[in-house]
Amino acid sequence: MIVALDGTVLVVAQPSMRRDLGATVAQVQWTSTAYLLTVAAFLVVAGRLGDRYGHPRLAITGVLGFAAASAGIALAPGVGWVIALRAAQGFFGALLQPATLALLRLAYPPDRLAAPVAVRTSAIGVAAAAGPLLGGLLVAHLGWRAVFVVNVPLALAIAALILAVRVPEPERTGAGRPPLGSAALLVAAVAVLVHALAGVPAYGWTAPPTLLGLGGASGLGVLLVRWERRAAHPLVPAAVARSMPVMASMALLLTASGALFGALFTTTFLLQDVRGLGAYDSALRLLPMTAMMVAGAPLAGFAQRGFGARRIALAGTGLVALGIAGLCTESLAGAAGAVLGAGFAAVMVTATGTVVGDAPPGYAGVIGGLKQTATNVGPAFGIALAAGAGAGTEAGASAGATPALLALAALAAVGLLPASLLPGRPRGAAAGDLVGEDAGQRGERAPAAHGPADRERR
Repeated sequence: MIVALDGTVLVVAQPSMRRDLGATVAQVQWTSTAYLLTVAAFLVVAGRLGDRYGHPRLAITGVLGFAAASAGIALAPGVGWVIALRAAQGFFGALLQPATLALLRLAYPPDRLAAPVAVRTSAIGVAAAAGPLLGGLLVAHLGWRAVFVVNVPLALAIAALILAVRVPEPERTGAGRPPLGSAALLVAAVAVLVHALAGVPAYGWTAPPTLLGLGGASGLGVLLVRWERRAAHPLVPAAVARSMPVMASMALLLTASGALFGALFTTTFLLQDVRGLGAYDSALRLLPMTAMMVAGAPLAGFAQRGFGARRIALAGTGLVALGIAGLCTESLAGAAGAVLGAGFAAVMVTATGTVVGDAPPGYAGVIGGLKQTATNVGPAFGIALAAGAGAGTEAGASAGATPALLALAALAAVGLLPASLLPGRPRGAAAGDLVGEDAGQRGERAPAAHGPADRERR
């Protein structure tokens, strides 16, 4: 929640930050890009560290580090310091995000995960919607530094809650040395990929910087796969890599988040550059979509228990595609925005519940990291796709909106394939079979690294 709030608050604060610090547009863009690069690059590594050293410890480290970095940004004398501390914020945010999902997996059995995942999704939606509104008020009355000061008490409150809540402590999957080689290759591959995608709005898909970045990321990805196959203790265990529900959920989250954020990017430029709305008025147009995300999340969690993840994910994916296509003729304030929000809530709840519920408890952190990586890379890809279709340019803000939105609707529709591979029935007791546990043992212990969980996957 605090990470979602921080991300949307910053958008409103950046113009004021630029004027106060005398920064260039490129430098201000890097205050966002530096965070995105580090958080996306370290998510899986952070999840693996949590599996090895304990998720409560990683969560505490992440939230306190996030608070310290936020306080440093509020006191930063120049934009260079802001960029560096935003990168540090991204690192600590990476420690925090997989830990929250892993703690849910430890606290709840798979057949009861839908409700807490729905609450988490609703909280993120509320935070993301409140960010621009809160940011506008803080910047108007206290200045841009106040949007980072507000993170400190929130982070301290979260740290206190983590210390107060007790969850079952599984046996840690820490045998052998940490997979440093795999971690370095993954960090490099994701960082290069996200950097290349972030540059598409400025350079285009066919420019040398983009092609070089995508080629470099592909090469590093190939090296990572080969390294993982030879490693005695890989970063992503074979039990996880061979799980069809986990991999399908990752693909679904990537396409859905890419389509949503690409649509937000396109319609934001349309509302502000063509229709002349301010940032605050544009943020108000998000409220119907966000309201449906908040209301739809618990309904999706309830429906998943009765109908299974596959049907709810297919319905949610279809609604996302229809909602984005509908934006071609109306704004986010209309029915299309509400349809988009309801569909995205259904996708998030079912895919997140499936990916976390399918995780053996000892690997919940690395799976949480993979899930968060998909939802961080997806937006970068969606925005790049929208920009490549003409959205976001001064000349194409209006003319480029329709082809961009249709391309994003097609991207959402691609998610129907992975959605069809999700479990077709409530997971219930079957989830415990993944790790050789009965219902009374779920969440109380974890398999040894590359032990029974690797052999007993379905």
